Amino acid sequence: MRFSLLGGKEIVNLCDGSRLGIIAESDLLISEKNGKISALLIPEQKGLFKFLSNDTLLEIPWSAVKKIGHDMIIIELEDNDKRKYI
Repeated sequence: MRFSLLGGKEIVNLCDGSRLGIIAESDLLISEKNGKISALLIPEQKGLFKFLSNDTLLEIPWSAVKKIGHDMIIIELEDNDKRKYI
């Protein structure tokens, strides 16, 4: 799959049904050793407006991605497995 095909897809957690963001607003973390995707970095959205939210990122391991569909990406991730970065 090409990176351009991922754009605009919504990321949904299978465990709790939460919407984590849209891939267009996210970054991919790529391993320098093998060139494979290791994680998605998603801006955490807490507020109603993006400009009022902080710059915390959620790191979602690529192994948590279960299905890439036409409109969304389904991940399976418990709350304690999410890593936050500022």
